[in-house]
Amino acid sequence: MIELLDFFDNPIVVRVTKLLLWVLFIVLVIGFLRKLLKKRISDLSIRYKAQKGVEVIGYLLIGILVLISFTVDNIENYTVIIGLFTAGITFTLQELILSIAGSFYIFFVRVYKPGDRIEINGIKGDVIDIDSIYTTLMEMGEWVSSDNYSGRIIKISNAFVFKGPIKNYSMDFPFIWDELDILITFDSDVELAKKIMLDTATSLLSEYTASSMAKWEEMVAHYYIENATLEPTLALRITDNWIALNLRYITDYKLRRVTKNKLFHQISQAVSATDGKVNLASTTLQLLKIPELEVNLKK
Repeated sequence: MIELLDFFDNPIVVRVTKLLLWVLFIVLVIGFLRKLLKKRISDLSIRYKAQKGVEVIGYLLIGILVLISFTVDNIENYTVIIGLFTAGITFTLQELILSIAGSFYIFFVRVYKPGDRIEINGIKGDVIDIDSIYTTLMEMGEWVSSDNYSGRIIKISNAFVFKGPIKNYSMDFPFIWDELDILITFDSDVELAKKIMLDTATSLLSEYTASSMAKWEEMVAHYYIENATLEPTLALRITDNWIALNLRYITDYKLRRVTKNKLFHQISQAVSATDGKVNLASTTLQLLKIPELEVNLKK
């Protein structure tokens, strides 16, 4: 019993106990404030930022408490020990430290934010959460085509912001260029086919073109970038089997698949209404008749 009392009278034990109690108190306060904010704030974006702000402040307080608790009186006598300890911790936890540094870099430089569509470390998806260690993505692609969710939720270390390129589909210019090819036969009316494609694209994408122009002007003013054509454009290419009409257009980064489907549908309907003046092409095969052989058998 006396030994137990002596143990708890030890200054180091008292200091560690106080530290653990304070850490527990701060963690409980963080949880309480998160639940309170969830009930009081209805706007998802504001609620998310407020909850993350509470977490960051709480973790900073815990870090400060740890530093204060383990500060020694005669620091000069422990310089070498502290140096070796710090070097060992840094080497052991370098990925963790880099991840935490990456979270601050993401927050202050605004590399991306929740709701952005990005591609990082070869993985594409929508950002659904950013914490002090990981960025969480709703994955796109893999075994599904186009820009559809695969259903997998992926956590990527924030350290990757320092290790490679980050492709952001929505940060400053939430529009992307896309293309589709329409193949027509050589006996088709090419000018009529071109008119059908351009008229359809111009009519369907007028809203995107108008919206993107204002955003593109901001891009040109902010970055060293040349001006670009935002209206739908057409390019013609002749092959051995058909004439390929390539339509290039701008669309919302989240509606690329939907837009392409609408364009194909409306263009195919317009082509069908030309009464054979424009015909869609397909791969053709020419079958040659094998010549007949006469075989005479002589005894």
